[in-house]
Amino acid sequence: MSNAVSETFKNTLGVNSPKPEKEEDTRQNVARRQVPPAPKKRGARGKTLGRLLKTLFSFYPRLLPMVLICIVISAILSSLPATYMQRTLEIVTDTWQSGDWTAAAARIEPLILSLIGIYLVSLVLNFTYTRTMAVITQGSLEKFREKLFDHMQDLPIRFFDTRQHGDIMSHYTNDIDALRQMIGQSLPNITLTIVTCISVICVMVYYSVWLAIVVVAGVLFMAYMTKVLGSRSARNFVAQQKMIGVVEGHVEEIMNGQKVVKVFCHEQAAQEDFDVKNEELYRAARNANMYTNTLGPILMNLGNLMYVIVALVGGIFIEANVPNLSVSGLAFSIAVTVPFLNMTKQFAGQIGQISQQINAVVMGLAGAERIFEMMDVEPEQDEGYVTLVNTKMVNGKLVETTDTKSGRWAWKWPHHDGTTELVPLEGDVRLNHVDFGYNPGHTVLHDVSVWAEPGQKIAFVGATGAGKTTITNLINRFYDIADGKIRYDGININKIKKDDLRRSLGMVLQDVNLFTGTVMDNIRFGRLDATDEECIAAAKLAGAHSFIQRLPEGYQTMLTDNGSNLSQGQRQLLSISRAAVADPPVMILDEATSSIDTRTEAIVQKGMDALMSGRTTFVIAHRLSTVQNSDAIIVLDHGRIIERGSHDELIAKRGVYYQLYTGAFELE
Repeated sequence: MSNAVSETFKNTLGVNSPKPEKEEDTRQNVARRQVPPAPKKRGARGKTLGRLLKTLFSFYPRLLPMVLICIVISAILSSLPATYMQRTLEIVTDTWQSGDWTAAAARIEPLILSLIGIYLVSLVLNFTYTRTMAVITQGSLEKFREKLFDHMQDLPIRFFDTRQHGDIMSHYTNDIDALRQMIGQSLPNITLTIVTCISVICVMVYYSVWLAIVVVAGVLFMAYMTKVLGSRSARNFVAQQKMIGVVEGHVEEIMNGQKVVKVFCHEQAAQEDFDVKNEELYRAARNANMYTNTLGPILMNLGNLMYVIVALVGGIFIEANVPNLSVSGLAFSIAVTVPFLNMTKQFAGQIGQISQQINAVVMGLAGAERIFEMMDVEPEQDEGYVTLVNTKMVNGKLVETTDTKSGRWAWKWPHHDGTTELVPLEGDVRLNHVDFGYNPGHTVLHDVSVWAEPGQKIAFVGATGAGKTTITNLINRFYDIADGKIRYDGININKIKKDDLRRSLGMVLQDVNLFTGTVMDNIRFGRLDATDEECIAAAKLAGAHSFIQRLPEGYQTMLTDNGSNLSQGQRQLLSISRAAVADPPVMILDEATSSIDTRTEAIVQKGMDALMSGRTTFVIAHRLSTVQNSDAIIVLDHGRIIERGSHDELIAKRGVYYQLYTGAFELE
C-alpha cells in the first residue's frame, strides 16, 4: 500500500488525527448544559413578575379582575372590626359612669348586627375568590403547558441537541408546579396582605398619628429584615430551581443508558457524578430554606416586641395626657389604645404572611423565568414560499387539484413577476460546494458537492464523524448551510417551506422511535390520513406483515416503552413501514441495519430494497455489502469527499474504498 493511501485512510478512520469537530462541539455543549446559568438580577425578576401577571390577565381577562375586586373588598372589611371595638369600648366606658346598661345594649346591638353582616360578606367574598382562583390556577397551568409544548414543536433540532431532555422535562413538572403554588396561594395572599396593611394604616391614622408612626417604624424595620434575609433566600431558591433541572436531566440520562452503565460496571462512577450534582442541589436548597426558616421566627418576635412598645407608648400618652393628633379628633384613651393593639397584632401578622410566601414567590418566579426562557427561544425560521401540491394532467398540462389521491405531486413555485410554476416532484437532489459548521468557526463539511438524479441510490461511507449524517441533516434542513447551494428538482431548498420539504423526504434511522400506541398507529405516524389498508400494504412492502400477524393482537397490539417487547429487527421493519406509508420520492437511510444481526439484516434489507425501488435514496452505510448496487458511492474524510464512483470504479482505483472493501481496514 502506498504511504499516501495509508495516510489518507488513517485520516479517514481518525487515527493520529484530531477528533471530529462535531463530536468536540457536542462534548462542549454537554459540558455547558450541565452547568446551570447564573441567577438573574433583581430587575429581571421584576420583569418576569410583570410578564407573568400580563400573561395571566390575557388568559382570564374577566375572572382575574373579579378576583381582585373580591380580595380588595375582603381586605378592607377585615380592617373594620377595630373601629367597632373602639366604639364598643367607648360605649362601655360611658355606661360605666352613667350606669344605664339598657341604653348601652341598645347602642351596641346595631354594632353587633352590622359586624355580623361584615363577616358574612367577607365569608362570601373569600369563598368566591378562592374557588375562582382554583379555576384560574389550574387553567393557567394548562395553558402554559399548551404554549410550552406548542412552542417546543417549532424549535430547531439544535435546541434539543444542546440540552438535556430531563432538563426540558423539568419545565413541565417542577417549574409548572412552582407556578401553581405562586398563582394559587402566594399572589392572592400577598395582594390581600398589601390591601389589608393599607387599610389598617388608614384606620390607625384616623385614630392616632403618633401611635401609627410607632407601628410604621416597627413595620419598616421588619420590612428591612425581610429584604435582607429574603434576598439571600431568593438567590438560593433560583439556584435550587435550576439545579433541579440539572439533576433530573442527569437521572434521565443515566436511566436511558442503564444497560451501558451496567455493562461497563460504572455504577460507582455514575453514583459519584450524581452525588456531585445532588450536593449542589442540597447546598442551594439548604441555604434557601435556612434563610426562609430564620425569617419567620424573627418577624414573629419583632411583632410581639412592637405590640409591647405600642402598649407602653399608649399607656404613657394616656397617663401624661399627651395631646392626640388624629383625623377623628379623639383624645388618648383606653378606647383608642386597645383597638390599636389589635391592629398592631393584625399588622405584624400580615407582614409574617408575606414572609411565609417569599419562598413560594421566589420559586415561582424562578420557574416562570425558565418557562419564559424556553418560550423565548427563537423558533425554527421558515422563509420558504414554494409548497407541495397535488396535481393532475389536463390536456397534457400539469394543473393543481384538491384530489389527495391523484398520485402526482409538484412544487408550486411563485415567481416575482406574479406567475406560478408547477415543477413535477421527481427527487433530483444536488449539493453544490456546500460548507457547514455546527458552531461558528468550526467547519464540519468542506466544499461538498453531491448530486443524485431521480431514482438513483447514493451511498455515503467513511469513519465516524466524517460528515455522513450531517449531509442528510442539511438535505431536510434540520440545519442550514453556511455556504453553497442545495437544490431539489432545480429549486433552492431555502425557497421550499420546511414542512413541504420534509413531507417529500422519508427517513429510516438507526435508532428507531416507536410511540405508545398500537402497531397500526405507529405505522400510520408516517401519514396520519392513511387508511388501515394503506398501512397494511406498507407493512407488506417492508416485509413486516408476517411478524405483525403473529403478534397477540396483530396490528392492534399495544406498544409501550419504545416497543421494548419487539426485537431490534422488528422495530426497524416498523420504521420502514412508517416510511413506506408516507410514500416519499426521496429516502434517507441512516445506517438502518448497523445494529441488527446478519440474518435479520437480510430481511430488513429486502424491505428497504422494496422501499428504495424507483426512489432517489441516500444511504449511510456501515456494512459495505449493502451499498454495492449503489449508483454512486461517496467516501468522506473529515467533511471532505475523497472518492466518488460506482462500486466497480472505486474497486478499480484501489484507493480507500478498495482498502475498506477488501478488509485491509474496517470502518470504525
